[in-house]
Amino acid sequence: MIDRDSNPDFLNSFLDYSITILNKSPNSVKEYNYDIAMFLKYIMIRFKLTKETDYSSIDISKFNVSTLKKISLDDIHAFVSHLAVDNKSKATTRARKVSTIRIFFKYLSEKEKVLKINPAQNLETPKLDKRIPKYLSLDDSRKLLNIAADENNRNKERDFAIITLFLNCGLRLSELVGINIKDIDFGEYKLNVIGKGNKERTIYLNKACINAINDYLAVRPREGVKVDSKHSEKALFLSEQRKRISNRTVQYIVDKELAKAGLDTTKYSVHKLRHTAATLMYQYGNVDIRALQELLGHESISTTEIYTHVNNEQVRNAVESNPLADM
Repeated sequence: MIDRDSNPDFLNSFLDYSITILNKSPNSVKEYNYDIAMFLKYIMIRFKLTKETDYSSIDISKFNVSTLKKISLDDIHAFVSHLAVDNKSKATTRARKVSTIRIFFKYLSEKEKVLKINPAQNLETPKLDKRIPKYLSLDDSRKLLNIAADENNRNKERDFAIITLFLNCGLRLSELVGINIKDIDFGEYKLNVIGKGNKERTIYLNKACINAINDYLAVRPREGVKVDSKHSEKALFLSEQRKRISNRTVQYIVDKELAKAGLDTTKYSVHKLRHTAATLMYQYGNVDIRALQELLGHESISTTEIYTHVNNEQVRNAVESNPLADM
């Protein structure tokens, strides 16, 4: 929950703009608020507008527009340097904050016309190292599914369906939690989900997914399901309290199944199952990169391209297939 009373008016206006016009999700707006509040607190320290050094004690509610107008690109660079040197922030974290600051100042200069000069106009994003995503091998994926299917617990059908959807569809955690029964078209074998930025997309379900969902629906509680603000009565997956299942509960289920399959829970997680689904589809399904982008709900094709990495066996096969290999 965002404490709007702790924000200056121009920050709250930016958050409203992000929700209504940019169509950003509540989680994204919460991150925007955190990033800009942190930046403004840093500026107050840098401009000697406060004697506080503890960020949690700095009040930005009275941060005024005249101070905003004094901020330069050098001040923003100093903030990013502070993140890297003093906070030991990763490049991905710094890149996110830089992106937020860029959007924030663009709003103030182009939409609100509060600033005549945009200090972030030439702000560059920190260079990111391209890292191959961690994912389960095909054998480990099958092992995880077998463990989840054979496990003797009262929520076996639910937990197996969750693992099956993650590994077959590449869903985000929030997307899985948000599934309503009406979102599933059993005749067409497809599912509508709400992804980042409240964008709706269609995911086609294979027989494994349909079978797992049907097996769960056969035992899903019908009586006593809560009617609440999260529309639990409509939810596909329910907790033992008969409410829409939470992110934390799904994370617990995945960690539990990974551990029972003998897989490293410090290395693998819910998001790694999304990586696994994408990687396996690309490596074994001859999936076009554009189709994979659509399936995963990526805004940029560059995000999807991390799954086009090749493994050592593929490199070996490439060498062995050279027509000169038998010479």
